Amino acid sequence: MILVLLGPPGVGKGTQAGRIALHYEVSTISTGAMFRDAITRHTDLGRIIERYRIEKGEYVPDEVVIAAVKARTAEPDCETGFLLDGFPRTIPQAGALTTMLEERGQHVSGALELKAPIPEIVGRFSGRLVCPVDGSSYHLLTQPPVQSGLCDLCHTQLVRRADDDPDIVQRRLEVYMEKTTPLIEYYRERGLLYTVDAIAEPETVFSRVMDAIGQMK
Repeated sequence: MILVLLGPPGVGKGTQAGRIALHYEVSTISTGAMFRDAITRHTDLGRIIERYRIEKGEYVPDEVVIAAVKARTAEPDCETGFLLDGFPRTIPQAGALTTMLEERGQHVSGALELKAPIPEIVGRFSGRLVCPVDGSSYHLLTQPPVQSGLCDLCHTQLVRRADDDPDIVQRRLEVYMEKTTPLIEYYRERGLLYTVDAIAEPETVFSRVMDAIGQMK
């Protein structure tokens, strides 16, 4: 299974990606997490990414993202399938993904769109906390950690991501609408789009996600 996850920042793609990956035993490829890790470890990719203001909600050029995803999806853990969270984000990226997979004798199983109203998404950002070590995400109201302020997995102090600042959130949503929304039509025209109402508890949304995946060929 090769699944593309679509939806604006904060809609819950990361949470659902984790559940899907666990259920189907496939790897999740989050370009955002991949870039942040590359920057932290000062890799060649990280040094390239630092030229762009991803912390301000800006997008990395298509050619850089495509090359990074192509290399990552060629690794052994992706042989049986993978989830893409944050890629593709533009029509050129979607076309490159199709070509890349065709060269490997693969294809996208479906594009899963998680949908929620913008005010709901902004509210989610205001209470979101993440673990700086393992990337686990929490929310003060809907998904709080067992111990206040500490990661459930490694007990590291949780932090608020810099790109969760309200002004940056607004910019990220604007960029999403401009760059990524056309992908909805791209995958709809190809009969690969499955839309899921993401307004509910994570367990309920996951049930809807499973129903949608069950319809994919």
